[in-house]
Amino acid sequence: MAQPESLAELLNGRRAAVDASLPAVGFVAGWLVFGESIWAGAIAAVVSAIGVSWWRLRKGDKPRAVLIGLFLVCVAALIALYTGKAEDFFLLQLLSNAASALAWIISIVIRWPLLGLVVGTVLGQRTRWRRDPALLRAYSRGSWVWVMQYVIRVAVFLPLYQAGWTEALAAARLGLSGPLIAGCLAVSWWVIRRSLPADHPGLRHPVVVDPAQKAAS
Repeated sequence: MAQPESLAELLNGRRAAVDASLPAVGFVAGWLVFGESIWAGAIAAVVSAIGVSWWRLRKGDKPRAVLIGLFLVCVAALIALYTGKAEDFFLLQLLSNAASALAWIISIVIRWPLLGLVVGTVLGQRTRWRRDPALLRAYSRGSWVWVMQYVIRVAVFLPLYQAGWTEALAAARLGLSGPLIAGCLAVSWWVIRRSLPADHPGLRHPVVVDPAQKAAS
């Protein structure tokens, strides 16, 4: 199978995950340095997010994705300020991972696996990959690896959040970002390659099956 790129190269997920972790580290650093001040933590998180956004824009990332990341950090900071609990800075992260796990499961069940949608969009294929039975099956299997990624995060974050361990939440946020994303990309790529026939031309070249021909067969 002629396929030079890996999922890590196509999606660049590891770098984005590390960048997204920096505001959380900034929040806890500001919170600790200024005597557990949530205001200080919130300001540090937003300043860190602005710095990351500036850096990502310079690297050519899409402005919409960068602004969404900045917006989410601001929302997380506002939640912590509103409740007066530092651990609530991570509530949005916990909820988003739970929602993501559910969304990925649903996408697999209805045969629109999100991994296929993401990679297909990056490759400019739109939904052509869905007319390739082998790719559809491979993306569905690979998507289960991403489900497990979100489940692992929820399993780690939830008890730490319930215990109010803010520092541990930041450590988990950092530890379960870059390394976990890298592992997820590698394993899901391995699953995809194992699922595709040996003579398949690869992700960039879906073998489109004519629906009429498929029905006739």
